Amino acid sequence: MTTFIAKRTMPYKEKEITKLYYTMGDVASMLRVNHSLIRFWEKEFEVLKPKKNKKGNRLFTPKDLENLKLIYHLVKERGYTLEGARKRLKGNPDELDHNMEIVDRLKEIKSYLLNLKSHL
Repeated sequence: MTTFIAKRTMPYKEKEITKLYYTMGDVASMLRVNHSLIRFWEKEFEVLKPKKNKKGNRLFTPKDLENLKLIYHLVKERGYTLEGARKRLKGNPDELDHNMEIVDRLKEIKSYLLNLKSHL
């Protein structure tokens, strides 16, 4: 009689593909906002300094993308004014990054639980 032992394996987790530069369209679709809002935030927040190619198209670095996510979180989700968001970004950026990581993780958990609920 042969005994089979079930081997537990961790589910495969895909690595997130990162680019060196993101286009305006990439960023707008990730944040689900208009291009004009991103251009407006670029003028309002000095932390946003996208590079521009010869055509003048904006190319955002991963750091720019993180800053845009922070701005989006502060302004759209938390209801900060632009001035308040600027002050918050200048205050303690490490604390703000940590808080954003927690919020992102909680969103992932919520999405997972909602998906699980729909399959029950």
